[in-house]
Amino acid sequence: MLIAIDAMGGDFGPRVTVPAAIRALQDFPDLSILLTGDEALIKPLLSRCHPHLLKRISVQHSVIAVAMHDNPKHVLRSQKGSSIHLAIQAVAERRAEACVSAGNTGALAVIARYLLKMYPGVSRPAICTMLPAQNGECLMLDLGANLACDAEDLYLFALMGSAMAEVMQHKQSPKVGLLNVGEEELKGTEVIQHAAAIMSQQSLVHYSGFVEGSDIFSGQVDVIVCDGISGNTALKTSEGVVRFLFQQIKQAFMQSWYSRLVSVLVRPVLKRLKRSLDPERYNGAVLLGLQGVVVKSHGAAESEGFYRAIVHAQRAVQANLCQKVGDKVRAKQ
Repeated sequence: MLIAIDAMGGDFGPRVTVPAAIRALQDFPDLSILLTGDEALIKPLLSRCHPHLLKRISVQHSVIAVAMHDNPKHVLRSQKGSSIHLAIQAVAERRAEACVSAGNTGALAVIARYLLKMYPGVSRPAICTMLPAQNGECLMLDLGANLACDAEDLYLFALMGSAMAEVMQHKQSPKVGLLNVGEEELKGTEVIQHAAAIMSQQSLVHYSGFVEGSDIFSGQVDVIVCDGISGNTALKTSEGVVRFLFQQIKQAFMQSWYSRLVSVLVRPVLKRLKRSLDPERYNGAVLLGLQGVVVKSHGAAESEGFYRAIVHAQRAVQANLCQKVGDKVRAKQ
């Protein structure tokens, strides 16, 4: 399996993407990597790589790195040689089976939609990621690709999220919830109410009703559906809460000699807790609805997080995720 990686994307570029790629090659003997980006920055980092791994790495040179603030449509029209464009193009030309990027989300979505095309019946890709939940993990979409959504969009997100839960998490008839301001039937916008009515009247998704923000991690549903603004806000808020929580715990344990002693005793428990909640562990969101695997990594991800995104892309290819999503959407028509 060959995965194309936009080596220049994200806050840290090759410093993070290249070591993560090397680690993935070490862990998965059947994996090969195509790095797209500036050879002058990539090649020195590859000098630390074992020669037998270098045989499975290729570099496609590009000096054009898309900035986070660049306009996606301008990038599509005027920066066709960018590292993001080359990575997605490798998937479109079937030289690679998946693409991973930590770069500009809008540019990634626009270019992927242009080069890979959507499955019939899907108008726009939706960003879907895994989140920790009480009984394991749940999926949430959309996380920022679609800021304005109608009821039909939300229903499509439910279909695509259900397909991903079935093939990636092996859940039979996954339960779907709509993110709303309350669980009561009469709450929410007209769009939310219409989407709920659509899902309640069909059998392709197992609709379980509304989900409040406080229940995102409760595990009461397997798939949480929302528009891009709500999803992205909820995700970033939860990441901020986790960071704040552990900063407060650290400060509390440093206040006295007694609290320092207690911290030594509870350190193994805190390490397990931090590991289970660490956003890096869940890094890697799939753009569902595309006719090819594209995984978006958090722009601020370190090497561990980007490695997780590569593994997520590999799993999506092995599960034939895109085809399963397409089949689910076709069943609706």
